[in-house]
Amino acid sequence: MNPSSTPSARHETRARPLTRLVADYGMLGVLLLLGAYYAVVTLRDHHPAGADAARQIATELLRDALSPPSVLIVAGTGTEDPAFASTLEAELQRRGARVAARVIGEPRDARLALEKLATEGSPLGAIATTTECAAWPVLSNVGRRFPVLGEPKLVSPHPYRWPTFLTRDNLLNIANQIAVVAILAVGMTVVIITGGIDLSVGSLIALSAVVVTVLIRDVAGGIAASGAMLWACSAAGVALCLLVGTASGALVAWCKVPPFIATLAVMQVASGLAFIVAQGGSIYEVPDTFTALGRGTLMFGLPNAVLLMLVLYAGTHALMSRTVLGRRIYAVGGNPEAARLSGVNLSVILIFAYGFCGAMAGLGGVLQASQLKSGAPNYGVMYELYAIAAVVVGGTSLSGGEGRVLGTLIGAFIIAVIQNGMNLTGVQSYQQKVVLGLVILGAVLLDLLKKRDWKRLFQRRANPSAQSSSEK
Repeated sequence: MNPSSTPSARHETRARPLTRLVADYGMLGVLLLLGAYYAVVTLRDHHPAGADAARQIATELLRDALSPPSVLIVAGTGTEDPAFASTLEAELQRRGARVAARVIGEPRDARLALEKLATEGSPLGAIATTTECAAWPVLSNVGRRFPVLGEPKLVSPHPYRWPTFLTRDNLLNIANQIAVVAILAVGMTVVIITGGIDLSVGSLIALSAVVVTVLIRDVAGGIAASGAMLWACSAAGVALCLLVGTASGALVAWCKVPPFIATLAVMQVASGLAFIVAQGGSIYEVPDTFTALGRGTLMFGLPNAVLLMLVLYAGTHALMSRTVLGRRIYAVGGNPEAARLSGVNLSVILIFAYGFCGAMAGLGGVLQASQLKSGAPNYGVMYELYAIAAVVVGGTSLSGGEGRVLGTLIGAFIIAVIQNGMNLTGVQSYQQKVVLGLVILGAVLLDLLKKRDWKRLFQRRANPSAQSSSEK
């Protein structure tokens, strides 16, 4: 009888695709569940402001009007009030309404505008204002105080219920804040798949940021530096970290130093060099154009940092899944001896992995310097732990030979969503550390259970007599 035809074998065969599906995309489900949870607990009333509020009011004023009304626009001195006033005026004029006057200022300015309109005998159909200005006493009972103006309708933005977590600004903030850690994590993924680890990436962020800003200040001309010089200085910072990462790989591959020890030593050296180059201080003499990478937007309204992160993940995913080099990296992590016997040069693969990780750390340092418009030797503290956490939560095995780059991206977003959600719900920072630590521990335990075939493990514990008889 063919063993594969037994009911248990057929059941196991059918279960394998489901197991593979859960292993590959289970963390995506966790990310979606976290998003749904924080969407529910952060459901709040929101008051539109700025251009959004202006468009809402324009639609309301002209929706049921038989003829376009004459409108007085009143806005305060808030940061978004000028945008509210100018957008509303443009929208009303575009749709045929008459703007009697536009006021931006204090209640006194609104009263003067009303008095002027009353003197001119210009009737008003509506007074359009912001939520804050609608509470001004001068805008209440206008028809009774100025009968010549008629009975103008006071219109202000209507609140709406929407999760704070799912607002566009918050989602972009999550992606923008996780960009540096995610870029570190993509390099860390390659190293961990080889069976190693790199503890130096946090210090390399500081080294890269300091070297780039010092070069801009001392070589490129400081705040007068040209775009070409900014690119050259940034490339120098990345190249330096690439060399440091390559040196770490050489220590592991040629000198047989354990990765933990080798990268721990490099971490200390890189941190010390960052303080030496910066002379213990921060460097601020960089031009405003240097912030384009970290703060600017280029396509689809997405921050440039997020676009860079997505491009790097797409390229690394293609490298690991579509190329011979990627398959060799998996082979080295899965069974180094078998890979060696198959003709794979282990030293070349390891040096490439650590060099790639160093380059990603250097790029992360340039990005952080651009976001903060400065360089300092204390950048990147604890970032190596967050990068390792993203890799582990994303499903990459610490034993090597198994993992997915896109899983790391999901892991990075899981950590970012948890941190952001806890901030929105008022969880204290020290409590957040406990939660993140438990998340990392849970991911490692799941990896161990998967490696040890948890189904058979629990079956043996449930039936120890069967295990002892089989051992006999």
